[in-house]
Amino acid sequence: MSELRAIDVSEIIERQKPGRFLIGLAVISWIITFFDGFDSQAIAFAAPYLSAQYHLDRIMIGNIFSMGLVGTLIGGFAFGYLGDRIGRRPAIILATAAFGFLTLVFVFADGYASLLALRLIDGIALGGLLPLSWALNIEYAPKRYRATVVTVIMVGYSVGIAIGGRAANLLIPRYGWQSLFAVGGALSLAVALALVFVLPESARFLASKNLQPQRIAQLLRRLTEVEIPADAQFSVADEARQASDFNPALLFRAQLRFITPLLWLAYISSSMAVFFLATWTPLVFEALTFTRSEAALAGSVNAAAGAVGGLMLMRFTDNLGAIAITAMPLIAIPLLLTAAFADLGNGSFFALFALIALFLIGGHFGLHSIAGIFYPSAYRGNGAGWAISVAKIGSIAGPFAAGLILSTSLPVRYIFAVLAICPAIFAVSVFIIGRIHSAMLQNESQAQGHQEF
Repeated sequence: MSELRAIDVSEIIERQKPGRFLIGLAVISWIITFFDGFDSQAIAFAAPYLSAQYHLDRIMIGNIFSMGLVGTLIGGFAFGYLGDRIGRRPAIILATAAFGFLTLVFVFADGYASLLALRLIDGIALGGLLPLSWALNIEYAPKRYRATVVTVIMVGYSVGIAIGGRAANLLIPRYGWQSLFAVGGALSLAVALALVFVLPESARFLASKNLQPQRIAQLLRRLTEVEIPADAQFSVADEARQASDFNPALLFRAQLRFITPLLWLAYISSSMAVFFLATWTPLVFEALTFTRSEAALAGSVNAAAGAVGGLMLMRFTDNLGAIAITAMPLIAIPLLLTAAFADLGNGSFFALFALIALFLIGGHFGLHSIAGIFYPSAYRGNGAGWAISVAKIGSIAGPFAAGLILSTSLPVRYIFAVLAICPAIFAVSVFIIGRIHSAMLQNESQAQGHQEF
């Protein structure tokens, strides 16, 4: 009997050059995250119209925003677990179909109670998609490109938000606020159907679970010209063998006992500021005497500037490690204080706001790019899912606290001074993660040097 050949999936992935398969996967993921961003923030662009039609005050609007984030918290846990049980592919398709359908149902919302309920349920699907998308792309990208790939696909999320603002200006005055949700939901459902035919499963995931060797072989043949025999066995040599059942204690093993809590703290603090900007920007700008169309444009600029910041950062993160992210929140702090206390005209304030978004949201992109890299394939979906779900503590608290502060008699701009606390905590946390990551990268480099010698 011939001896079965063992093939290291991680070695094939590491040796590949960016080609049709990897680029195609990034494009597919970009489209998915585009509609995740469009659908998740449609409520922010519709908020001024909903507020007028249903007589919603700022606290009620804040509750609607926060309820959606409660849903994303649940979704990150639920879909992260599901993705590690049944696979990335079916979980991503399910999440996309679910948020497409539920966004479409917003057309039938008729008041405060129904908006709260729909934001909660829709948020579960919206929050479940992103960590699964990161996991799938990380598991096909060589380590030298992981931050770049995750950042590029997350640009889709920001572009979705930016296009949402433009779509709101075009659609809502003509067809009502319902039209924005109808377009976003219908197109998301069409994308979910297309995913059935084009989205691959993770070869790393299948190999780590000892599942479907023939399917792994088919996937790897799309990455390499190396011959893969029909009777091959597969392993993931750069990851230790993991238990088949996930236990949260796995997130705190070895160096993860430092990385995981620091990552969570960085995510919570960053999310407080970022999700305030994402949800309250149109209403804050209206309160600052900008017109409604200018306020919607500010929401689009916020998302676009954040995407530019993420693109600026991505290659530094791939080359230098997580420590490169530290610069972004550090620069954001004085910019936020300037926005709070400097006497600026509307044009200057608009430009300053774009810079704040570039560094603040750009740094948040950096967190996305490293959220899954520290965890093995067997529970990477859970690792990234728990990180993004715990981050929802900040995502929920930020818009809710902002609603309370904006309901007081304090000048609206003072909210930016409060927000400056968030990037300060973010910077300290990610700096420590960066030092640990740098040591890990140095150890890997030394180990490779010994092997070559």
